[in-house]
Amino acid sequence: EPIQERFFRPHFLQAPGDLTVQEGKLCRMDCKASVSGLPTPDLSWQLNGRPIRPDSSHKMLVRENGVHSLIIEPVTSRDAGIYTCIASNRAGENSFSLELTVAAKEIQKAPVFIEKLQNTGVTEGFPVRLECRISGEPSPQIFWKKENESLTYNTDRVSMHQDNYGYICLLIQGATKEDAGWYTVSAKNEAGIVSCTARLDVYTQWQQPPQQTKPKKVRPSASRYAALCDQGLDIKAAFQPEANPVHLTMQPGLVESDDL
Repeated sequence: EPIQERFFRPHFLQAPGDLTVQEGKLCRMDCKASVSGLPTPDLSWQLNGRPIRPDSSHKMLVRENGVHSLIIEPVTSRDAGIYTCIASNRAGENSFSLELTVAAKEIQKAPVFIEKLQNTGVTEGFPVRLECRISGEPSPQIFWKKENESLTYNTDRVSMHQDNYGYICLLIQGATKEDAGWYTVSAKNEAGIVSCTARLDVYTQWQQPPQQTKPKKVRPSASRYAALCDQGLDIKAAFQPEANPVHLTMQPGLVESDDL
């Protein structure tokens, strides 16, 4: 006797859940339908109850393993809604639905320097900071280089810092002659990349200042010469023997800064 052909309603072995995709990106919906008999089901897609037709931004693919895909690229706000996939054959049909939410497109701004690195000098043994400020959307990645060598990790002496306001800092504790050179900081995000370079000079300390618990401030009535000598600096050595440091004395009407 001939074997009677049996037909079965299709069912889904694989179906995606609700999706959230950013505007301008790619969205892919994969599903797999199966039947225990013939014929193989036909699949169709609907958005909010309306059939989806293939076009330049909507493609429907079928792979050899039976996975059906709806690909949308680029996604726009008009693609948001309820998607329904229907599998049907002569024995019946089955379907599943999901909701696609389209998130607003991310604002992108290439990095720019609000404040650039500045050439800096420091006395050997003292700490120094190389600082700048950067803006960009999304927040850029920061890279430091000394000459042609990347600084990729922090140490106890050299460390890299960044805050939420765009301030970038390279901190060197106890500068040495080997720290002198050209430093480059680069900022990169999806919209672009910028770099800026500055030089660090490390000076030899001629004479160690005396250990003081509190730094002495310059009194307005004192001369610049006396103040510098009081801090342990040999000012006479900077002049010829016949030179007279009297010209360093403050003139009436001049205002002396606390910082020398």
